[in-house]
Amino acid sequence: MKVGWEYRPLGEVCEVMGGGTPSKDNALFYRNGSIPWATVRDMKADIISATEFKITVAALKSSPTNIVPKGNVVIATRVGLSKVCRLAEDTAINQDLKGIIPKKSSKLSIDYLFHWLKSIAHIIKDEGTGATVQGVKLPFIKSLMIPIPPIKEQQRIVRILDEAFDGIATAKANAEKNLQNARAIFESHLQAVFAQRGEGWVEKRLETVATILNGYAFKSTDFLPKEGVKCIKITNVGVREFVCESGSYLPDSFASKYGSVSVKKGSIVLALTRTIIAGGLKVAVVPSKYDGALLNQRVAAIVTNRKLLSEFFLFAYLSTQTVVDYVKARVNTLMQPNLSITDLRLMPIPLPFIHEQVRITKHLFALREETQRLESIYKQKLVALNELKKSMLHQAFEGKL
Repeated sequence: MKVGWEYRPLGEVCEVMGGGTPSKDNALFYRNGSIPWATVRDMKADIISATEFKITVAALKSSPTNIVPKGNVVIATRVGLSKVCRLAEDTAINQDLKGIIPKKSSKLSIDYLFHWLKSIAHIIKDEGTGATVQGVKLPFIKSLMIPIPPIKEQQRIVRILDEAFDGIATAKANAEKNLQNARAIFESHLQAVFAQRGEGWVEKRLETVATILNGYAFKSTDFLPKEGVKCIKITNVGVREFVCESGSYLPDSFASKYGSVSVKKGSIVLALTRTIIAGGLKVAVVPSKYDGALLNQRVAAIVTNRKLLSEFFLFAYLSTQTVVDYVKARVNTLMQPNLSITDLRLMPIPLPFIHEQVRITKHLFALREETQRLESIYKQKLVALNELKKSMLHQAFEGKL
């Protein structure tokens, strides 16, 4: 321990205030109130500046919740375990949160307390217990030992951390922007290739230039937990990537029995159920380890006539916004968005000559490779910045700043 520092249980130097949920007898108390009432869903940033719900004074008086004064710290001790935030205004809290308020006699800076709680978030999370939702009990929170240097030292540590974290936040924002820009440039170029068609391009229905397989409805009892014939399910089809899984096997005898839905490596598979998710169209290329796999229901496989259509060119086209728009126009967005096998077969495909398809594909793959290289660099930078922040917090409360 550094000279002049002391370690004290958190419960000795801070009031730990619990929260609660008001009675829902009056369903409008969340909307018509004037008092902010925070839940873990409001803990989206370091400062809670707005809450989803507000409660009435009557609801506050008849409930077990408490108001935590503005500027103080709240932590999640159950749902969202270990999240730490400060409050922009006086705020009531629900039972999953605890307010941590320094006692006047403790000479403890709220800013210092906030950073310290951030530094031990992983300790709080590791302590969590519970079958469904992990949580920690109040005695544990109160027993946490906080290092307390003199107030001027606390202020110096806070000043260093704030300045450093501002710089880290700026660097992270730049890295995230660069990451988004790299993706956007590729997407824009991909879309432009198929929008600005050159001489000799024609448009044909997919069924005229490819064979389209519809999966078979295997029974749940058909599947085996161990080795057998691999099966391609909807869960294997990600957005432009094939997701390998374990446990999706069928008996070896099914290989010949259901040979009509056997899929070769390099084939394109597309999810017919939930065809579009937030990231885009669920389409992927079958990897070599799934060569000969059987196709499950609600997954389609596309085998191109290579004299007319390159599978790589088709995969690139299926990755465009044009195809997303085609699918959206043909699915019921109010229910589970399913694409029919008929609409897939009738999908118009723009086709240049095969040698031009090969040239375009090589160019797109080279650009995609460079985009992925840049994405990897920016992701590594984001990881490094997060680790730097953790390291600085660790050093700060060991007296090494």
